[in-house]
Amino acid sequence: MIKVGILFGGKSREREISFAGGRTVYDILDKTLFEPIPIFIDSIGNFIHLDWSYIYKGTIRDFYPSSEILANTNKAYKLYIDSFTDEQQIEKEINKIGKKISIKDIKKNVDIAFLALHGSYGEDGTIQGLLDFYNIPYTGTGIYGSVIGINKDLQKKILNVNHFKTAWSVSIAKHELKNKEQIDQLLLAIKDKKVVIKPATQGSSIGISILENPSKELLMDCLEKAFFRKRISKSYWNSLPNKIDFISELSEVYTNIGLPLKIDGETLIYNPDDLLKILEEKFTQKEEVILEALEGEHTILIEEFIEGTEFSCVVIENFKTDSEPIALPPTGIIKKSDLYDYKAKYLPGISRKETPINIDENLIDEIQKSCVSLYKILGFNVYARIDGIIKENGEIFLNDPNTTSGMLPSSFFFHQAAEIGLSPTQFLTYIIYVSIISRIKEKQNSYHLEILLNDFNALSKKKKQVEIEKQTIGVVFGGTSSERHISVESGRNVYQKLSSSGKYNCIPFFLTEENNELIVYKLPYNLMLKDNADDIKDYLQQKKKSGSFLIDNRLKAKEILSLFGDEDYEFQPIRYTLQEFGEIVDFCFVALHGRPGEDGRLQLELEKLNIPYNGSSPQSASETIDKYITGRKLSENGILTASQLIYTKQDFIQNTFSGLGVSFPFIAKPLDDGCSSAVVKINSQSEFESYCRLLFRDTLLPDLADLNNLGLNVADEIPQKDKILIESLIDKKDADIFLEITGGMLIDGENIQVFEPSETISSKSILSLAEKFLAGEGKNITPVVYVLDKGVNKEINNQVKATLRKTAEIMEVDGYCRIDAFVRIYLKPELKVETIIIEINSLPGLTPATCIFHQAAIENYKPYQFLEKIIENGFKRKITTT
Repeated sequence: MIKVGILFGGKSREREISFAGGRTVYDILDKTLFEPIPIFIDSIGNFIHLDWSYIYKGTIRDFYPSSEILANTNKAYKLYIDSFTDEQQIEKEINKIGKKISIKDIKKNVDIAFLALHGSYGEDGTIQGLLDFYNIPYTGTGIYGSVIGINKDLQKKILNVNHFKTAWSVSIAKHELKNKEQIDQLLLAIKDKKVVIKPATQGSSIGISILENPSKELLMDCLEKAFFRKRISKSYWNSLPNKIDFISELSEVYTNIGLPLKIDGETLIYNPDDLLKILEEKFTQKEEVILEALEGEHTILIEEFIEGTEFSCVVIENFKTDSEPIALPPTGIIKKSDLYDYKAKYLPGISRKETPINIDENLIDEIQKSCVSLYKILGFNVYARIDGIIKENGEIFLNDPNTTSGMLPSSFFFHQAAEIGLSPTQFLTYIIYVSIISRIKEKQNSYHLEILLNDFNALSKKKKQVEIEKQTIGVVFGGTSSERHISVESGRNVYQKLSSSGKYNCIPFFLTEENNELIVYKLPYNLMLKDNADDIKDYLQQKKKSGSFLIDNRLKAKEILSLFGDEDYEFQPIRYTLQEFGEIVDFCFVALHGRPGEDGRLQLELEKLNIPYNGSSPQSASETIDKYITGRKLSENGILTASQLIYTKQDFIQNTFSGLGVSFPFIAKPLDDGCSSAVVKINSQSEFESYCRLLFRDTLLPDLADLNNLGLNVADEIPQKDKILIESLIDKKDADIFLEITGGMLIDGENIQVFEPSETISSKSILSLAEKFLAGEGKNITPVVYVLDKGVNKEINNQVKATLRKTAEIMEVDGYCRIDAFVRIYLKPELKVETIIIEINSLPGLTPATCIFHQAAIENYKPYQFLEKIIENGFKRKITTT
């Protein structure tokens, strides 16, 4: 086996995306060829051989720094390890999650480093130079190309010199902010322009603003945002309703300044509590302070906004010597606003990626030729991602070459490789192969690299010769509910984890409904990796055929596919009835959320066809999806729940709310949707009326005024319903401790294994979709630390887990599940624990970093082993019921 050290995390502001990308690589590397070794780089620069269980945490901050070191810190703060300065304390934190290693240790234990790092110290040539110095081969572009690839200002100059079309632009250095005359000239230069202001060396749209005819004050605000600086006046500070929330937001590295930071260029602050204290002191003496990130930005690029379609094109090296690099089919980005920001890039369902881009094929050819040309001019090798804009008149503007692409499961990187027939696992294999060849070309002494290449070739040959009998697992995802986008991400994750193991023959299927019949489509890789369920469904309905340029692209990659792809790969989806589906699979892994799927309808059909499946029986599923039925059944059996009532569309029309006796605030939610879809805290009659109009509407699009009244936006998925659920607000009351938890479990008949629950920390009263699924946004602590006293903590935990177990027994869930709850803890006069159940998920989300994987890891189940156990339970139930 070839040992692949995956370097991820890092010091840059993109560390969370890197962390999530490193997890993807760890998960989907071909385990028949490679042994993945996770090497986490923290925000101080320590190299840590990370224990595998921490890879599946939602964010870095879920485990590092640990809950012990954060015990006396406000939970609203989201801190990285660089908020602590005690070296001995940091060493202890490192030892909890793995083993600190040196670059020499990496050389001894790794054959090649897979770089999943982004931004400063990862994409700028720094790590490449370090690895070169120690003769450690790595993936991607070398030092020269990386130095250029990180710097947007330098790129712009090279583009201009080489006669590429570029937008008007100007750059400004940090020290020039003090030059009032220069700022006035800049304001005059952009007076009639719409401009983009961005840091020169950041990615993931961090620090970017779009301005049109700005005032001087607004221009300065955007410049300071891009330099990661912020001016705060005394009057503004004193007007803040919640200073802790302000400090918490300020501490975010991907949306704000982050920590550590400097105050007025002289005082260095690491900790948010210290920041709060010092700001209070400063404003007793001063009218204004300037906060500035320690890791800031040296140059800002201001360029004219180009109206058109944004695209991204991945270019890969051809493994044959002196062959032309290959541009993959470019992706078009369909945005809901001008700014394609961090949230729009990484949260499922917010924006749409269209691969290949929907423009004339001749223009696609021009984009690909331009990207290949720039790739060669900039000295890139192995692969790169080049972004740009195409105007309506066909003009092509290239504006952001990247030497490292995002590695999330549905990134451009994998989208485009899938269009030529490579699965994510196969594409990573190819990247490693070409990287070895590229490093051989760069080195004078390549003896050890040639041995590595020979080992690679021998393993690949052996893999093709050895065929083992495998069970066929049909992974079904999609559906029609408001949770369909998350279902796609869950299903894709299940597929990739199982298929990369080499043990199963996995097939991805998309479920939809045609004439009241459930139908599944076997998906090729390019459809499986679409950004959301609607993209897949649109493609299936339009029945698109491959254009001539795609056929040409696949011909160019023919030799790559012959070595790394599937010989009988089918590029078109294939439609199956459930009966036909049952004839080709041994097991159906249901990765659906909401209706149909989590309500028992699909399970009922599968049982009729004698197809084993995961999760609960049709009866149990039909009850647990209905929050009202669940609440009543649990309450009747002594389990605490919120008070509930159903409010119908007819009630709303008849204006019967006033007689229901409900007091504000309360929670309103759909009766049978999850993933925080349209769950809103209602504070007034006006808000409730807006909520009812939104869910009871007859039109497809919701009313903007009602969205604004509830603090929602157009990107939020608002389902159309004829019933809603009203629940009493569960709050702290007079308890000493109050928190929200989620607990997963594995169920094999009467044997219920309750996992250690996780605490879910929300910035508001309702856990948002972003906090659940956006890299770096939410925070989950697993296991929950209720109190610091270990004995008392254990007793509380046992009581909570007993309630979760009883809940599962009452609702007769099977296979596995996740239960969400609130916990109130009274410490005096004697310990009292109240666990109030919110909802039960009979098919919990299985996205890459979902809580149930954290919890299973504590029980020593790797995600693949956890999924395998779920499959085993499904097979067992079939044998038992048969």
